[in-house]
Amino acid sequence: MAPVLEEMRERAGNRLCGVRNTTAWHADARVVSNPSPPPAGILSSAEFRQGVAVLRQHDLTLDVWGYHTQLPEVIALAQAFPDLAIVVDHMGGPLGIGPYAGQREQVFEHWSALVAQLAKLPNVRMKLGGLGMRVAGFDLHKQPLPPTSAQLAALWAPYVMHCIEVFGPQRCMFESNFPVDKGMYGYGVLWNAFKRITRELNCAQRTALFSGVATQTYGLALQTTAPGPMGQPGIG
Repeated sequence: MAPVLEEMRERAGNRLCGVRNTTAWHADARVVSNPSPPPAGILSSAEFRQGVAVLRQHDLTLDVWGYHTQLPEVIALAQAFPDLAIVVDHMGGPLGIGPYAGQREQVFEHWSALVAQLAKLPNVRMKLGGLGMRVAGFDLHKQPLPPTSAQLAALWAPYVMHCIEVFGPQRCMFESNFPVDKGMYGYGVLWNAFKRITRELNCAQRTALFSGVATQTYGLALQTTAPGPMGQPGIG
C-alpha cells in the first residue's frame, strides 16, 4: 500500500488528505449501499489494519462508512490506532430497512449508545449527514414531492443533535453526501435543514460544524465562513 500512497501523494500533493475504503457490510442481502459490498469483518481484518497503519505513517486520515451494526468494530479500530484521525461517515449508519424496518426507536437506542462510546475516543470525528440514503429507511425517494428543509430537520434533528451532544461541535462536521442524495432533495434544502437543526447554537459552534472541523481534520487551507441565515449566503 505504501508505494500506492507515495505515488498518489506525488500526483496530488497536499490535495490528498485521507482515504476511504468500501467497508459498509451487513449479513442481510436487503441491506446494501455499495454495488460491490466488502467481505464480512473487513474492519477487523489483519490486512485492513496493515493498511491503516500505513495511513498513520503518512499522516492521512481514515474515513469509515459502516452501518450501526458495525460500530463495535469501528470502536475497536479507533482504540487500536489512537494516533490516527478516524472520521465516521453518515452518522454511523443507523439502519431502517430489511430487519430494521419499523424498528426506528429500537435502532436509535442501540445506535445512540454506540455513538456515545465512540465519542469517548478523542481521535474520532463524526460526519453529520447521509440519512437520505435508502438504507436509513426514511423512504424520501418514494414521496410524491421532495421534502422541505423543515421536514428534513424534523426527521433528522434527534440524530444530529445526539452526535453534537456527545462529540461536541469541535468534533463534528456536516456533509452533503451529494450526488448520492440528489434524488431525494435539493442541495440548498439539505443545508438549510442543517441550519434549522443548529439554529440555537452560537456562531462559533456553527462555524465549527459547517467548516472549521473539516478544515482542521483534513488540513485544508480554506477561509471559513459562519453559516448565514436560511436561504442567505453562507454555508448552503
